[in-house]
Amino acid sequence: MLLLVAVGATALAVQGLYDAERDAADRSLAVAESFAHAPGTTSALRSPDPTARLQDQAEQVRKGSGVDFVTVLDRRGVRLTDSDPTLIGTKAQGVGRAAMGETFTETYHGRPTDAVRAVVPVLDASRRVVGMVSAGIEYANVGDVLRRQLPLLLGAAAGTLVLATGGAALVSRRLLRQTHGLGPAEMTRMYEHHDAVLHAVREGVLIVGGDGRVLLANDEARRLLDLPADADRRQVRELALGPDLTRLLAAGESASDEVVRAGDRLLAVNIRPTAPYGGEQGFVVTLRDSTELRALSGQAEVARGRLSFLYEAGVRIGTTLDVRRTAEELSEVAVPRMADFVTVELLDAVLRGEEPTGAVHEMRRTALRASRPGHPLQPVGEVIRFVMADTPMAAALRRGKAVLVPDLRTARDWRAQDPGGGRRTLDYGIHSLITVPLRARGVVLGMADFWRGAGSPRFDEEDVAVAEELVARAAVAIDNARRFSREHAMAVTLQRSLLPVGLPEQDVLEIASRYLPARSGVGGDWFDVIPLPGFRVALVVGDIVGHGMQAAVTMGRLRTAVLNFSSLDLAPDELLGHLDEMVTWLDTQTATAEDDDHVPLTGATCLYAVYDPVGGRCTLSRAGHLAPAVADPEGRVTFPELPLSPPLGVGGHPFESGELVLPEGSRLVLFTDGLIESRGRDVDEGLTLLSSTVAQADRSPEETCRALVERMLPEHPSDDVALLVARTRLLKPSCVATWDVPFDVTAVPRVRGEVSRRLADWELEETAFATELILSELLTNALRYGAPPVRVRLLLGRTLVCEVSDGSNTSPRLRHAASTDEGGRGLFLVSRFADLWGTRYAPRGKVIWAEQTLDRTPEPDPSVLFDLDVMGL
Repeated sequence: MLLLVAVGATALAVQGLYDAERDAADRSLAVAESFAHAPGTTSALRSPDPTARLQDQAEQVRKGSGVDFVTVLDRRGVRLTDSDPTLIGTKAQGVGRAAMGETFTETYHGRPTDAVRAVVPVLDASRRVVGMVSAGIEYANVGDVLRRQLPLLLGAAAGTLVLATGGAALVSRRLLRQTHGLGPAEMTRMYEHHDAVLHAVREGVLIVGGDGRVLLANDEARRLLDLPADADRRQVRELALGPDLTRLLAAGESASDEVVRAGDRLLAVNIRPTAPYGGEQGFVVTLRDSTELRALSGQAEVARGRLSFLYEAGVRIGTTLDVRRTAEELSEVAVPRMADFVTVELLDAVLRGEEPTGAVHEMRRTALRASRPGHPLQPVGEVIRFVMADTPMAAALRRGKAVLVPDLRTARDWRAQDPGGGRRTLDYGIHSLITVPLRARGVVLGMADFWRGAGSPRFDEEDVAVAEELVARAAVAIDNARRFSREHAMAVTLQRSLLPVGLPEQDVLEIASRYLPARSGVGGDWFDVIPLPGFRVALVVGDIVGHGMQAAVTMGRLRTAVLNFSSLDLAPDELLGHLDEMVTWLDTQTATAEDDDHVPLTGATCLYAVYDPVGGRCTLSRAGHLAPAVADPEGRVTFPELPLSPPLGVGGHPFESGELVLPEGSRLVLFTDGLIESRGRDVDEGLTLLSSTVAQADRSPEETCRALVERMLPEHPSDDVALLVARTRLLKPSCVATWDVPFDVTAVPRVRGEVSRRLADWELEETAFATELILSELLTNALRYGAPPVRVRLLLGRTLVCEVSDGSNTSPRLRHAASTDEGGRGLFLVSRFADLWGTRYAPRGKVIWAEQTLDRTPEPDPSVLFDLDVMGL
């Protein structure tokens, strides 16, 4: 009522305001038109001073008509008269339509004030607009009428509300009296409880009056007692309830769980009087069917057993990420608790870890479990084809759900594909089948067949539901194993593609290597063998934090960085220093990108060693990595104490290097922690085992790798392993020639002659000219622009290497000399006649080297020599 009164009062107020506005508009229009059409208005507008002639008339009209203003405008909209003299001469807004000859009324909002106004054009005899008249009432005065009526309106609304409230109070008192003081919420809740008792519970309810008549019977009571539709208000003796129940109800005495027969049912009856709880004399009867309770109890036991079976299956199936083992676990769980025989077939693509295709009519038997020996079913490994469209297996694949064959002896379709095999199966005693497709993510992975033999009951529909649930869980586990196998294979392939593909050719080290991925996925372990100038070889072993695809990619980035830095021919400690700076920068950049899947480079370890076959020196530097094992030619194994720097990316510490002198035939074993650490042993035990394995002196690097893997690693290691074994060789003294050169350019011809004689001793006369040319240029540069001491060294191996060292750190650079330059062509000549050349820095000074391939030494081009004006150099 309050809402209705408020809405009505609001509607009246809005209507009153609307009527007031319409009245103001009509009155303003009448005044404006009267003034505009009055005699003399047109001539006054054309007079020299319209304001003097019209101002008094306009004010008289305003006061007499009751409007707030009457304004005369010229046809441009400039005020000629106005009730406010200060506005005369100003331009009125929004009167353009009147200037075009249109009469209009509007509610105007703007300066000088909001108003309801009418604007009427003043026309001359030829119907041309010579001016305009605007009359109106200020908007603030429009609502005066409404305000005068508002007290009466509010009083009427209040009176109506008081009357409505009084009527509602009278009605409420009467309703409360009739409902015993219960409000609407209590009445609704009582009705809901009453309805739930009568229709929702699985017990029969009868309310019988004191005279023995049935007052109320719920649906369950009508079902249990087979009551007729007109049972209400009838005597219980007239309802044919059976002698025992009729006697019990007619007595009207309290009873608790009295079991009486009613037809073919045994009912547990409870009777309680209604008098103590209010109402008329009578009693309430509850009925419970004990026969159904016993049946339900048995069904609950069966259901509990099946739930326990499915729970056990969920725990036992999928314990490994192996496709074949998961299929075997499915068969092991189902036999003998559900079936006597279980066979599992999978697509070959699934067994290979690939995505299954749409060709599902040919599978390979992957698992078979039997409760008795000598069964006639096809063994594991055979190909099973589903070529007959009417067999249960083909039908299950086509429908995508289980197919039940309760009695194989009466069914013919399942024998259509292999009549002989079907006959042997029946002779063996197998008589019932459930075939279920293995499906995951809507894709068929294989088939699971459940068979029962002699002494077991037939399968029924409830067994089908259990089989489908069991197979669904197994399918998810098999698909997870398949996807893991595929992703693991992809990660291993990626990592192997990032690792060295074969070992580079070189003559100073006999090398063997191994990489073994972890059981749970590939990691970031890696190794590398990098040939360096001067027949030196760099050996690298590293370990990245984490596992998986990201770790493999991170390893690839780090390996590429090492390859790039090694091309600068840096010392091991300098190389690790640059690598540490790069790791810090990369991790900083990745942290700003907020990549959750990123495997950090910080914490990676690395061991970098450079072996020089001239003298057998090996310089090593390590960043958080394990020291290598060194086995001398007699088989004695040591772990040299080398300076240890923090892992890469930690920063704050300089990198140091150590030096070893390795006799020819020594074995250098570089490895990652996965080789020596495991759950069953610590690092010290692993190092001891490694030492005893490497101690046999007669083993080659390949045999050493094989022995270490077989003795120290399980079939599937928990961590990935990188292993590198190198046996050292020395460059023969006869293949090394060294000259100390005085710091005098006149010594160049003498050294050149000695080099030529040594090349003749090595039977390399065909390379003499190119070698002398290269030596002359390098040696001349060292003497002119370098610093003492100056040394020349020739190394003979599969290639010929010429090295010139001096005490200066200034590196020459290749440039193109102008045609008028007297020099600047030396390094260009070196680059033309050497296959490779470059510079490396020593602790004091530098070494410029040039390498020539012996089997294809380029012959000098006389035209090139002429163009370069070699003779003038």
